[in-house]
Amino acid sequence: MSGGRVICAGLGPGDPGLISVRADRAIRGARHIAYFRKAGRAGQARRIVDGMLAPDAVEHAMEYPVTTELPVDSPEYRRALAVFYDDWADRLAALAASGAEVVVLCEGDPFLYGSFMHLHTRLSGRVPVEVIAGIPGMVGCWNALGQPMTWGDDSLMVLMGTLPEEALAAAMRDADALVVMKLGRNLPKVRRALAAAGRLADAWLVERGTMPGQRILRLAETAPEDCPYFAIVLVHGHGRRPEAEA
Repeated sequence: MSGGRVICAGLGPGDPGLISVRADRAIRGARHIAYFRKAGRAGQARRIVDGMLAPDAVEHAMEYPVTTELPVDSPEYRRALAVFYDDWADRLAALAASGAEVVVLCEGDPFLYGSFMHLHTRLSGRVPVEVIAGIPGMVGCWNALGQPMTWGDDSLMVLMGTLPEEALAAAMRDADALVVMKLGRNLPKVRRALAAAGRLADAWLVERGTMPGQRILRLAETAPEDCPYFAIVLVHGHGRRPEAEA
């Protein structure tokens, strides 16, 4: 058989209403649906498309072998993830080679810190691969706040909470607008870095942005032990803008 391919559909920040028309059509018409999830969990991507799948769709749950059990920079972590991505790339390639069209779900945008990037590099050149862009999660979060994120000449810096505290603080001092991802157990470190950079008072924590249970509060007012998984820290820019008329 021929004509098979792998399509990665960006799902946006979490609200099903923010899925693109193109991704919606691909998901509803799919006969094979693959998605990442933690073992024992339903999976955030699968939750977003609940009620959208065809009754005869075959689901392929790609369960991570590790998540937070090992340090992300450890050889064991990288080895386990490499084997995981190699295995699933082979499975998806085999399905596509048999003529099947497989839709892989990806929260946010697949090419912005998405797990699908690791499959994309392994599938390219083996089978046809298509990526459908999605609204990045950070965009959904700063729209939930209802304030412009950047103005005029502002620079926007995206940081990972997994970085060393000193590196975070140094970068935070230099940027105008800030997005900090990968929080969880790193949130206390991120708070300290923001305080050292003089940015804590302007920082917001957006938890589960655009999703049920969304919560928005100033980071300085959160409890030290409050380390949600689906959360982003935002610091708005205050750059050049037209003067208001008197």
